Amino acid sequence: MLSFCVGLIGCNQQNSAPAPKTLPAVTVAKPVTKQIVEWDAYTGRLEAIDFVEIRARVSGYLKTTHFDEGQIVDKGDLLFIIDPRPYQAELNGARASLSQANSQLIQAKAQLEEAKAQYQQSEAQLVLSTAQLNRARSLKSKNVTTQDELDQQEAAYLQAKADHEASQAGISSAKATIETAKAVIEAAKAKIETAQLNLDYTRIYAPVAGRISRKNVSEGNLINGGTANSSLLTTITSVKPIYCNFDANEQDVLKYIRSAQAGKRASSREAKNPVFLGLIDETGFPHKGHMDFVDNRFDPDTASMRARCVFPNKDQVLIPGMFARIRIPGSAAYDAVLIPDSAVGTDQSVQYVYLVVNDVVQRRTVKLGPIVDGLRVVREGLTGGESLIIEGLLQVRPETRVQSQAGVIEVIEDGLPDDYEPLPPEQWISPAPAPTPHPAAGTAKVTSIIDSRGAVQ
Repeated sequence: MLSFCVGLIGCNQQNSAPAPKTLPAVTVAKPVTKQIVEWDAYTGRLEAIDFVEIRARVSGYLKTTHFDEGQIVDKGDLLFIIDPRPYQAELNGARASLSQANSQLIQAKAQLEEAKAQYQQSEAQLVLSTAQLNRARSLKSKNVTTQDELDQQEAAYLQAKADHEASQAGISSAKATIETAKAVIEAAKAKIETAQLNLDYTRIYAPVAGRISRKNVSEGNLINGGTANSSLLTTITSVKPIYCNFDANEQDVLKYIRSAQAGKRASSREAKNPVFLGLIDETGFPHKGHMDFVDNRFDPDTASMRARCVFPNKDQVLIPGMFARIRIPGSAAYDAVLIPDSAVGTDQSVQYVYLVVNDVVQRRTVKLGPIVDGLRVVREGLTGGESLIIEGLLQVRPETRVQSQAGVIEVIEDGLPDDYEPLPPEQWISPAPAPTPHPAAGTAKVTSIIDSRGAVQ
């Protein structure tokens, strides 16, 4: 019995001996190195390039409507007709006034010809009276004629002179009447043009192509037109292409400015940099466009600058008012080191990773950038050849030995390119500005009579 107890005690002592300590197991992988572009993320709102409020330019009763509500209309399509009868009557009256003015011009020209004939007759009579007066004075000096006859000749001369001056005044009056008639004709033509415009305005056409809204006024209602409070008949929004507005903060704008100054990234003010867009129900960014506009100042209320991009919208999926996720190039293409966020630890304001060197854990401080292809960009701290711990961070401490097994860092492609170039002019979507009009004929005529010193010749 005693020997059995002694053996039992010996067995218990052998079972209680400490087991050998196992090393923590971690998964390591080399960081991903690849060429990337940092695509900056923004949230934008879609906006129609053209949004037109259709208002009447003349007043009257709405006669007919010629479109289907909510459908696409082309530029120049007839939309509304306002009762044209009052404006047709106004046009007829203006044309009658022009005919009357033309008749007055003809009459004034006839008066001018009559005045010229009277002038020639009075001039001949003045010559005759002058000769007769000179003859009477010569005879009187020789006492051949009487004083009474001389007085009669002098009176006849004065009458002829007065008639001559009156005929001259008649010519001037006739010329003035002609100019007045011409002015009345021009005024009548202007009235005709105005009346014709008003008559044309009774037919309202679509000024742009796009999707039309509902009609706000039914047939038979009186429309107020041509004023600041003109009746709103409907609206049209263009559908393709389409704008997307977004705001960038001061830090991002300064980043773009510094990058452009360093020659690393072309400024979107000067180059049409590509932009990618995705809607709330879309995976990735299937819509491609380009930058179109950058504002000239920061909004003092939001401390942000408004920018705009444009998309072709050929399938008309993009609708004004929608929110959209957009990506714009925040850098030029460069070779980067990428790691998963799960491999990053934080110690107060310091970010770090764990590396395995000769089965020993080492801590490395890193400076991180944005996420690209599902991985975090490492700006400083790693070169890409290290053994990075990607799993098991909570089990290790610096300078401890570990058991490591190989793992793989998965790259999740976001569909955005790893390089880009500004779009060439033939691929621009932005609407072209209207051509500069040539100077009017009257302007050119006035300019031609000004000398090099600025004086009118």
